[in-house]
Amino acid sequence: MFGRKFLAVASFGLLASADWPRARGNSQVFRDPLTYGPEIELVHLYYDEFPTGIAVSSTGRMFSNYPGGLDANNTNNGRNRKYTIAELFDDNTERPYPSARINNPPGGAINYTTYPPTGANYQDYLIGSQSCVIDSADRLWILDTGRVLTPNGTLVPASYGGPKLIGVDLETDQIIKTIVFPTTVAFADSYLNDVRFDLRPEVAAGGEGVAYITDSSVEGRNGIVIVDLGTGESWRHLDGHPSVRPELQWSASLWGVPLYQLRPGQPFTYGAFGSDGIALSANGATLFYKVVAGRQLFSIPTARLRDNSATSEVRAQSAINTHGQTGVTDGMETDTNNFIYHGNMEQDAISFFNVRNGTDTLFVRDPRLNWIDTFSTGADGYLYFTNNQLVFGPGFYPGTDRRERPFSLWRVQLPNNGTKPILM
Repeated sequence: MFGRKFLAVASFGLLASADWPRARGNSQVFRDPLTYGPEIELVHLYYDEFPTGIAVSSTGRMFSNYPGGLDANNTNNGRNRKYTIAELFDDNTERPYPSARINNPPGGAINYTTYPPTGANYQDYLIGSQSCVIDSADRLWILDTGRVLTPNGTLVPASYGGPKLIGVDLETDQIIKTIVFPTTVAFADSYLNDVRFDLRPEVAAGGEGVAYITDSSVEGRNGIVIVDLGTGESWRHLDGHPSVRPELQWSASLWGVPLYQLRPGQPFTYGAFGSDGIALSANGATLFYKVVAGRQLFSIPTARLRDNSATSEVRAQSAINTHGQTGVTDGMETDTNNFIYHGNMEQDAISFFNVRNGTDTLFVRDPRLNWIDTFSTGADGYLYFTNNQLVFGPGFYPGTDRRERPFSLWRVQLPNNGTKPILM
């Protein structure tokens, strides 16, 4: 068995046995200290709608999104005015962004004139945003799935015009670009999940950079979508590849509760979320990605994704790298240390993958953490992240809503004076 003395490897050096947390209080039994790493700071509390994303500008403005595809309370039904994107304020209030109008499509987010009902097809309104991200030029981008839940929890398919990428100028709060995805890129059962940007003009024919998007659909095909931000052209790679698909019969647990998924009127089943978390290396040369229903971390050279020639899919699949198991993860993010931060939910933790030496290291652990959904690297040297109790909702075993408001937004200081990488 193990002796009393041991060493733990960390990115900051070696922790000797004398530094290892000991049992506290009067207990004589060695026990879990529950916390690790730097202190986390509470930033914002969400009292109403269920959040996933967080985006922080260079001036400290903060934005979140509230997907109607994950919580029926977030769905705009044409009667109750909701917002799928909001700006956050210091007093825990939120304001629809960039306007209340764009967050409230006429008649609501669902088109009930079709059978079955579908997501509304408005190109000039937000239907159900799953992600919001600020690029290196300090612009806010909104990723709209075009899909939301009905009151009974059924996820409606998207219609053309719903799935789109919208850019907003934060100086004027005006929309500057809308890219609508064709049905050959965003299928009716796609679920566009997260997005990262490389604005270097040389990486795409349009001269305005490129975006990489994950499709995490639980019903359809998973893959990675690539967008030329200049021309608006988009295409898919790794469509259905095992690295973007959920692992078969995958299960995990959080706070002792098994994570089985539920759909209306069906028996519970294994986790089915595909490619979700996504992060660019600090130099933009490599894309890291993970599925939720799995623990493996994968990467691919971005040049292979940007290539859309006849043989590009074969070349892309042959260039995939695996970096071992890094825990259960939703969102991911990068800093100038070239650390790839990711949730490690079964440990109530955040960890990071060190690109330089290929190791994965615990960064922060705290019993207040549950489902760390999305990260944003701030220019202020902090890592921001939402903590939203996703798997305690009605879409997971045992099918009851055990979430407790408020949901929360936190931040933690990045190591080694890390900050947001700039790619432009």
